[in-house]
Amino acid sequence: MSIFNNALSDTRESSRIHWFKFAAPQNFYSISGKLIPWFAAIAVILGVIGLYIGFFVAPTDHQQGESYRIIFVHVPAAWMAMFIYLVMAFWAAIGLAFNTRMSSMMASALAPTGAMFAFLSLWTGALWGKPTWGTWWVWDARLTSTLILLFLYVGFMALQAAIDEPRRADKAGAVLALVGVVNVPIIYFSVQWWNTLHQGSSINFTSAPTMAMTMLLGMLIMALAFWAYTIAVTLLRVRCIVLERERHTDWVKQTMETAK
Repeated sequence: MSIFNNALSDTRESSRIHWFKFAAPQNFYSISGKLIPWFAAIAVILGVIGLYIGFFVAPTDHQQGESYRIIFVHVPAAWMAMFIYLVMAFWAAIGLAFNTRMSSMMASALAPTGAMFAFLSLWTGALWGKPTWGTWWVWDARLTSTLILLFLYVGFMALQAAIDEPRRADKAGAVLALVGVVNVPIIYFSVQWWNTLHQGSSINFTSAPTMAMTMLLGMLIMALAFWAYTIAVTLLRVRCIVLERERHTDWVKQTMETAK
């Protein structure tokens, strides 16, 4: 029994060391370059399938007509805007707590994509709101809190850009990211907490979806496409950050020489 426990402990320790080695910028740079093409291909394939289902297969909504089809972009974009912020705050917190370089770089790399999805959700929401509500914008609780989310992303990037020293910039950005986390549950529960113009969620964990399965399928596939896109773009961006911050190291110089 003692031999088994020792073997199990050695296996766990070996696995821990195996995963921790990717926290080194050089190792992460190498493995991420191999993953980017796969996630990019998955994003393209799922995106084409999701858009085809959403615009050509899903039935016409009996109340909103054809205009509702923008939800196949709007809803997954809104999901990703919130999810990416949580992931960004997680990596920022890890970097702040343990002073790990790659964690802070991951947070910095996620911010532009999260801001893009926040803007996309607001823009598509306005296009949807005009024929549905008769207006491009209202100071609705969900719309306003999503706009605040966009400002938090922009503020995070602006704060880091304003500080020349990367480590200080990472710490300042991490504090802002953690403070802004409180806005995410406000966005999600806003339609339940306040009487808003925005319609309630058609998908939740406590009851069956209130939409046709074809609509749900198209929306989920688009969410997976956005998720794969986020991974591909974030890995690509963090590789650029790694090269910038590690430019004085021998391995970066060798990498650049090889690329030439």
